[in-house]
Amino acid sequence: MSLMIAGALATAGCATGPDRNPKDPLEPMNRKIFTFNDTLDTYVAKPVAQFYVDYTPSPFRTAVSNFFSNLGDFSNFANNLLQLKITDATQDLMRIAMNSVFGIGGLIDIASPAGLPKHHQDFGLTLGHYGIASGPYLVLPLLGPSSFRDATTWAVDWRVNPLSYSEAEIRWPLFGVNFVSARADLIGATDLLSAAALDKYAFVRDAYMQRRQYLLTGGGAATLPDYGDEGVSAPDGASAPEGSGAPGESGGNSEKQGLPSYVDPGAAASPAGGVGGKSPAPQESAPSSGKEQDVPQYQDPEAQPAVK
Repeated sequence: MSLMIAGALATAGCATGPDRNPKDPLEPMNRKIFTFNDTLDTYVAKPVAQFYVDYTPSPFRTAVSNFFSNLGDFSNFANNLLQLKITDATQDLMRIAMNSVFGIGGLIDIASPAGLPKHHQDFGLTLGHYGIASGPYLVLPLLGPSSFRDATTWAVDWRVNPLSYSEAEIRWPLFGVNFVSARADLIGATDLLSAAALDKYAFVRDAYMQRRQYLLTGGGAATLPDYGDEGVSAPDGASAPEGSGAPGESGGNSEKQGLPSYVDPGAAASPAGGVGGKSPAPQESAPSSGKEQDVPQYQDPEAQPAVK
């Protein structure tokens, strides 16, 4: 690790220019490692994962994915506990117990349908929770995108995973199966990335940093844009007075609520008030045809003609 960082610092001066990402001062070295990882993925990891998808049934793949996801909840529990997120840590512990006992060792995810959400925590996020900056972006050989802070995740979270305490002849084959299962879950995403991204390296880097920031801040409340109706809002931010709505509205409620006004085009405009401010009594008038009011005429086909 120290040799890799030393080499990164030696090549950092090459990452200059107006388009350089300030979070990625080691871009020249990172791009070389990314190319190595991408080549290895194209010719080794992806074909193995595709073979796994093609020749194993979907329920089996789901069970394998659930098994390793259940083991990952140990890391979620430990890091939520370190961050003093007691509610999340309790949910993680309940997920482990429920899926391990009733889900046949985690092969079936019982906890999610029961309302216990899956969290995503690691030691890098724990360090970030306590104010430690991520540092420069870093691409690790075989492991992929990371940062100076998040690179510690692998060493620490490894000790929390129960597989790390199993025998070597059991541990390493299971880690291999976990890798193939995780890669198989990403086949669709990587195919889309290869087809759509003009610069795969920049796309993966930006997506990784945005994802880490999202997990660190908990997502936050989304702020929705305000699409107002220009014909409704009062000038200079003043609220419209009651009764100032268009004909057919009651007391200008649409304007007060910031809603667009929908007026019946066939309704005749009437004066605001009669004598003494009272509305005039409705006057009887001969029924007019639908053609005169420019509305469709509906007739009952079973109605009998009136006897004259």
